Amino acid sequence: MALFTIVEQETCIACGACGMNAPEVFDYDDEGLAFSLLDGNKGIAEVAEELEDEVMEAYYGCPTDSIKISEFGPFNGDPQKFA
Repeated sequence: MALFTIVEQETCIACGACGMNAPEVFDYDDEGLAFSLLDGNKGIAEVAEELEDEVMEAYYGCPTDSIKISEFGPFNGDPQKFA
């Protein structure tokens, strides 16, 4: 099953946990806020199967629940789409 991810930057506190857990998926912008490298934080690119465990670690390690994941489909730029 496909897994998609996006970061809700409005709630991100730039703690660095996601980049530490999944550096191939998450990076930080000039303000230090996390975003998905897979698709410019649009949540439309599938997470490669070999990176799914890292993404799940980042998801569970995010203190503000800013990392969103979906198995239902892409976010299309809206982190609250499946809230």
